[in-house]
Amino acid sequence: MTFSIVARCAESGQFGMAISSSSPAVAARCAFARAGVGAVATQNVTNPGLGPLMLDRLAAGESAEAAVSAAVAADGFAAYRQLLAIGVTGAPAIHSGPNALGVWSSATGTDCAAGGNLLADAGVPAAMVAGFEAATGGLGERLIAAMQAGSALGGEAGPVHSAGLLIVDRQAWPWAELRIDWLDDGCPIAALARAWEVYAPQANDYVTRALNPVAAPSYGVPGDE
Repeated sequence: MTFSIVARCAESGQFGMAISSSSPAVAARCAFARAGVGAVATQNVTNPGLGPLMLDRLAAGESAEAAVSAAVAADGFAAYRQLLAIGVTGAPAIHSGPNALGVWSSATGTDCAAGGNLLADAGVPAAMVAGFEAATGGLGERLIAAMQAGSALGGEAGPVHSAGLLIVDRQAWPWAELRIDWLDDGCPIAALARAWEVYAPQANDYVTRALNPVAAPSYGVPGDE
């Protein structure tokens, strides 16, 4: 019931992930990233506790494969989980338990990994990796392109209702965290792409406002001069 991608940007050092599902508020349970450490996803009969566990392992210097293996070992129901992880260096890693729902598959690239379950087509993750690698722009643009590529191949077998984008940069808080928690009608991936289009030009301004309000640009609200 979910398809997602985790990725790193070799140029900026950012980490991020994007995700969509028929379930509500999917990013609230499945999306995790930590500045200077990596990005991970925990999905398919989700155990959100596995996200911080994998990030802690990556922060300790373990590989993505070791981080995923640690999560599998710690969880008593690994057969039901689908996990994705990518760290600062090395190959990304994926675990898909045999009880993953419906058609499930995964794919990896140099700087990304994609996976999904209850898919309309087993090729969706590979299409997402190809979309990410072919896209231009920053990490956000490439993550959106990956989601659009997966959706174009059918995405989830049924209609999706939620989507999310999470990117971390140098601070402890997210550089960007956009969520479409529920849409009755329309495409949450399209809504997420529009939200990113609006947010992206302002993302660095919000960091400046946090670190040095004196240097911050106009807030653009009534009464601001």
